[in-house]
Amino acid sequence: MVTRAQVGTVKPNPRFHGLTSSISPIPKSPFVALSDPHWRDAMLDEYNALIKNGIWILVPKPPNVNVVRSMWLFRHKYHAVGSLSGYKARLVANGRSQQFGVDCDETFSPVVKPATICTVLSLALSRGWPIHQLDVKNAFLNGDLSETVYMYQPLGFVNSRFPHHVCRLQRSLYGLKQALRAWFQRFAVDDIILTASSTTLLQRIISSLHQDFDMTDLGALNYFFDISVTRDSTSMFLSQKKYAMTLLERAHMTNCNSVRTPVDTESKLGSDGDPVSDPTLYRSLAGSLQYLTFTRPDISYAVQQICLFMHDPREPHLAALKRILRYLRGTLDFGLQLYASPSTYLVAYTNADWAGCPTTRRSTSGYCVFLGDNLLSWSAKRQHTLSRSSAEAEYRGLQMYAIYMIVNPVQHQRTKHIEIDIHFVRDMVARGQVRVLHVPSCYQYADVFTKGLPSALFEEFRASLSVRSPPVSTARVY
Repeated sequence: MVTRAQVGTVKPNPRFHGLTSSISPIPKSPFVALSDPHWRDAMLDEYNALIKNGIWILVPKPPNVNVVRSMWLFRHKYHAVGSLSGYKARLVANGRSQQFGVDCDETFSPVVKPATICTVLSLALSRGWPIHQLDVKNAFLNGDLSETVYMYQPLGFVNSRFPHHVCRLQRSLYGLKQALRAWFQRFAVDDIILTASSTTLLQRIISSLHQDFDMTDLGALNYFFDISVTRDSTSMFLSQKKYAMTLLERAHMTNCNSVRTPVDTESKLGSDGDPVSDPTLYRSLAGSLQYLTFTRPDISYAVQQICLFMHDPREPHLAALKRILRYLRGTLDFGLQLYASPSTYLVAYTNADWAGCPTTRRSTSGYCVFLGDNLLSWSAKRQHTLSRSSAEAEYRGLQMYAIYMIVNPVQHQRTKHIEIDIHFVRDMVARGQVRVLHVPSCYQYADVFTKGLPSALFEEFRASLSVRSPPVSTARVY
C-alpha cells in the first residue's frame, strides 16, 4: 500500500501556545518551535513546500533497509542593513546515516569560484549591463534522485493515519550526501546573479526560468552570499562588513585595539608553542576568515598562514589569528572596488618567497590577476614540493626574475631538475600568447600574498589591489 501525503493532513500539536516576544529566539528543538507562532508558521511553510514538490511518498517500512533520520534547522533571516526579514525553518536529512553504495553513490558537485563572479561583475559593469539577483525557492528540492532513499517522517509532522510509515524520497532533500549533485544536474546554481546586454533580454530570461522553477526576482543586485553590493554609474563596491563584525563578536574582540597590517614582517609561523585551549573555535574562525578573503585579498596571505595549522593549532598561531581580527577591526569599512574599465587586457603579477616555511622549507607562491583595472583573482599558497633555489620557487609561481630561463630554452645546471610540465610557460611565450616581464619590487603587488610587509608598503599595495573604504556617495543604483 502506497499513500501520498496530503497538504493539511498533519497539524502541529494544539497544546502548544504562542510566545509573545517580537523577535523569537532560535528554538533548540522542533517541539519548542511549534509553541511559537513565528517558527510554527515557518515549519508549516517548509512542510507544505515539501509536499507540494512531491519530495516523498509514504510507504510501509520495507525490511532490512537503511532509513535516514531528519532534523529541523532554524535561523533568522536579515536584510542587508541588519533588520529582521523573517523566520526560516528547514527540514534537513541526516546524511551521516546514509550508506555509500546503498542510498548514495556519486556526490561530487562543482561550485562557482569567486574569480568567476568577479569576472562577470566586472564585464557587466564595464558594459553598463543590468545585474539582477534571483533566488530559487527550496532549490535542492528540484533535484531528481537516482538512488532509493528512505527517511523517517519529520518530527512534529508524523501522519496520524500512517504513523509507522516511512518517507520514500522521490526528489532530493537538503542534507543528503548527493543533494548538491542532484540539483546541479538539474540546474547549475541556487542563488543566481543574472546579467544580460539589455533589460528586455534579462526579463525574457527571468520569465523563462519562472516557467520551470519557483523563484523570486530580488531585483538589482545588492546583497548576496553575505556580500553587500553598492553600484553607481562607474563603479561597484563589494563589502563583507557585517560578516566581519560577526567574526569579531564570535571571537569576543569587538572592542580590541586595531593594527595597521594583518601580519608582521618576522619569519613565518612554525609548529612550536603550547596547544590552544579551544582548537574548535580556532578552526571555525580560520575557516570563516577564508571566506572573508572574497572581498579582502589584503588578508589572503595572513589567513593562508594560520590555515596551515588547522590540524594542530598552537598559541603562536592563535596570536596570528587575533592579529588578523585586530587588523579587520580597524578596516571594517574596507571592501573590493570594481570599475567600469574599457581595457580588456589580462595582467598577472606572481612571485614566490623561497623556502619561507621554517618547518618544511617550502616556498609560498602568490599571484593576482587584473582585467583592466579590476582585480579578478588572487592566491597565497604554499608550494607542494620543495624548491631547490629561489629561481625555481619563482618559476613554479609562473614568474621569475631570471627571465632568460623562460625566453631561452637552455638546460642550465640549476634548472634541469624542474618538472617538464612547468615549462609550458616558455612554449606560450614562444607562440606570443604570453609576455613575461621583470617587475621591480616597488611594483610587485604579488608580494602582499607571499610575506609580511612594512605598513607603508602594505598600504600602498592594498590600494593597488583596489581594497579601500567605500565611496562617499553613489550616483544611481541599477
